[in-house]
Amino acid sequence: MVQQVKLGWNGPMVSEVCFGSLAVSPLQGRVTFEEGVDVMRYAFERGVNIIDTAEIYANYDQIKAALQNFPEVRVISKSYAVTAQEMVQSIEKARKGLNRDVIDYFMLHEQESALTLKGHHEAWEELLKAKEKGMIRGIGISTHAVAGVRGGALQPGLDVIHPIINKAGLGIIDGSLQDMLEAIAFAAEMGLGMYAMKIFGGGHLAKAPEEAIDFVRSIPGIQGMALGMSTREEVDFNLNYIEGKPISEDLRQTVKYRERKLYIADWCQGCGRCVEICPQGALSMSVQREGCGEQAEVDPASCVLCGYCGRVCPHFCLKIV
Repeated sequence: MVQQVKLGWNGPMVSEVCFGSLAVSPLQGRVTFEEGVDVMRYAFERGVNIIDTAEIYANYDQIKAALQNFPEVRVISKSYAVTAQEMVQSIEKARKGLNRDVIDYFMLHEQESALTLKGHHEAWEELLKAKEKGMIRGIGISTHAVAGVRGGALQPGLDVIHPIINKAGLGIIDGSLQDMLEAIAFAAEMGLGMYAMKIFGGGHLAKAPEEAIDFVRSIPGIQGMALGMSTREEVDFNLNYIEGKPISEDLRQTVKYRERKLYIADWCQGCGRCVEICPQGALSMSVQREGCGEQAEVDPASCVLCGYCGRVCPHFCLKIV
């Protein structure tokens, strides 16, 4: 059984592994709807009792199907809402889409600092109201930024932070790995719940998954981690390792992490929407072929394969392969 941890001083007991549903969502397109449901159910059967999603993942219906017969599984969702009305709509969309009256945790998605939190103050106030009404049990933020963690730690009413953290510091947008560790330590002093994201650095660290997992587990203040898993074998590998169970060579070879990359089709029209939304600054515009004008270009070293760019491309030029 997966180890249970307390998510912050005042939070619930949950499994150390949170199912990161981006990997089975339409945003990444690795698996079919049915395959994704099967993998989630298998993880729940093995003791994972918390799942992470977001409005942008567009997979509420998939998670709803997986949650049938697993009412104890807690759900975390996130929204880019800025205004109060946008947040009301986001919360209702989650409640309806997941068929749940109460969402366990709801977050502001990708906050960069106290300044961006201030810009989302209407949405945050609406989260506080929803929590007071019992529609949400806890509220928080996700962030790729050191300043986001520090700002979140000081945000009134915040329960949980979902920070990017991995042994190489990949994906941190405003500082070093040491800066992020210090920010996490600061937030930990506040007694906040914290579960890590991108511990494999978007696949860049996946050749040594045990080392990546061990690093995050060793960080004081980080109680759990969201792991993206798209096959039963990946569930078995990750949970067996965390539970201290043996991993057969066959299983190791089956889940051997292959290199993935962001593919940009040659029919890119150069609209630049992907560049604007990329949280890592991994995309830019450049002249790829004479006479074709500008097209999007990716820096593989900076890309963490979140797939958010593909969501906004009007010509379906971007995908993870």
